[in-house]
Amino acid sequence: MINNIVLVGRTTKTIELKQNKNGTPYVQFTLAVNRPYKEEQGGQQADFITCVAWNKTAETIANYVLKGTMIGVEGRLQVRNYENEAGIRQYISEVLVNKFTFIESKKSSAMPEPVEPFNYQQPNCETFNHSFETSQSNNYNNPFNTATTLAGGLNSNVATISISDDDLPF
Repeated sequence: MINNIVLVGRTTKTIELKQNKNGTPYVQFTLAVNRPYKEEQGGQQADFITCVAWNKTAETIANYVLKGTMIGVEGRLQVRNYENEAGIRQYISEVLVNKFTFIESKKSSAMPEPVEPFNYQQPNCETFNHSFETSQSNNYNNPFNTATTLAGGLNSNVATISISDDDLPF
């Protein structure tokens, strides 16, 4: 038997970490997943799917996923039921998240925030024109600069592409 769900969508609100009666951490959030077609007026339709994650996955989601973040979720569909105060049986369908992934980078910046280690020394521009051995010895306290220098630097002229949601197959 197969029960596997893969979703890509945006979170609808800020996610809070909670604990059950046993102290196990969990999060419950809604993922807005666009439908592959539009309304007659041209607007985008979406399904709002409840997702639940437990333990370390829940902690990571609560710490790093913000409202509106596009994430990919893999898990299984679970249907549970209970009887409410009025005696009516209620059914709940939700995705139990096994793993997730970030689909896009932070919107605020395309470049990562630099992390300055202890004893950081700002390299001068001449360092980047020397060979690997010179560059390695001058930037040894900052492996980020050494790695990016060897890879051609972060400020190289790289053509960026722009893809709208309409161009994506999902």
